Amino acid sequence: MLSKDAKIGVVGAGAIGGITAAFIKKAGWDPLIVCNHQETADLSTAPGIHITGIKGDHTISLKAVKNISDLSGHQDLILLATKAYDCLEAAKALLPFLRSDSMVVSLQNGICEDDLAQVLGRERVIGCVVGWGATHGGPAELAVTSKGEFVIGNIDHKPDARLEPIKDMLDTVYPTRISDNIMGELYSKLIINACINSLGVIGGVKLGQLLANKKARQIFFDLMREDMAVAESMQIHVAPAGGGKLDYYKLLAGKGKSADLKRYLTIRIIGFKYRRIKSSSLQSLERGRRTEIDYLNGYICENGKARGVPTPLNNAVKAMVLEIENGQRPMSLDNINELAG
Repeated sequence: MLSKDAKIGVVGAGAIGGITAAFIKKAGWDPLIVCNHQETADLSTAPGIHITGIKGDHTISLKAVKNISDLSGHQDLILLATKAYDCLEAAKALLPFLRSDSMVVSLQNGICEDDLAQVLGRERVIGCVVGWGATHGGPAELAVTSKGEFVIGNIDHKPDARLEPIKDMLDTVYPTRISDNIMGELYSKLIINACINSLGVIGGVKLGQLLANKKARQIFFDLMREDMAVAESMQIHVAPAGGGKLDYYKLLAGKGKSADLKRYLTIRIIGFKYRRIKSSSLQSLERGRRTEIDYLNGYICENGKARGVPTPLNNAVKAMVLEIENGQRPMSLDNINELAG
């Protein structure tokens, strides 16, 4: 078990970082959260982070600072919950506060583990999939929006005795599973994000309305095929998504009307179940922030190019999201029609 007096830093006070920090504090650990804004740091301390949503109403006070440079001494464990595009700068700033045996758990969307390992050293980085949802309603105002799990693992697929104590701690937030294929787990979520997150921005609508669109559903399948081809070139075995319910290999197998119908029904069911979900990238844009497109479809494009695997649709999605981000294109379902040709 990770001792209750361990020095734990949580970098990032957004929805995932703030909620995780608050619930591990409630369970008896004493994390210090790095907030990036003094107002959030002050509110996180008193009256505390206010959490609403499906896990109930809680106000939990935390030790909080504005900057990573405000940390004191070496940390045993860091939960890195910044946006993907901020994680490398944060990792560099963390180096003076890490021992050789300190651990850094990456809670980003997308796949940042290899880049983080280049900065921090592979032995320090623990891969993690965040499989539950939350939203940010303002400084220290957070809401849990969907149930799920954490999945953690050694990024070199090695047995790792450090994982069980981290699991015990994260279990107090949501059930946590240790995987010996963490890169396959991360890639599985990447595919979902490269479809739902990115097309949610392009269309500017919630998931239910997006997946009611026949052309959007076809784009989902075409993106998945590109993504799986890149995974094969990287020798990654992609884990099933949704707690094992969505097996990409089975979903994309087969040809003909029967196989197509099965695929469309699967996606329609997902669209109905999560019809009220708004993509995190769309939420970011609505708050005037960047998307994480470079670590989502951009990751697919970069690795496809490096390995000679064509990714024309991912390239087009990335370019379109960047145009929207830069104010050069409005969000609209007309964009879906354009992508579909």
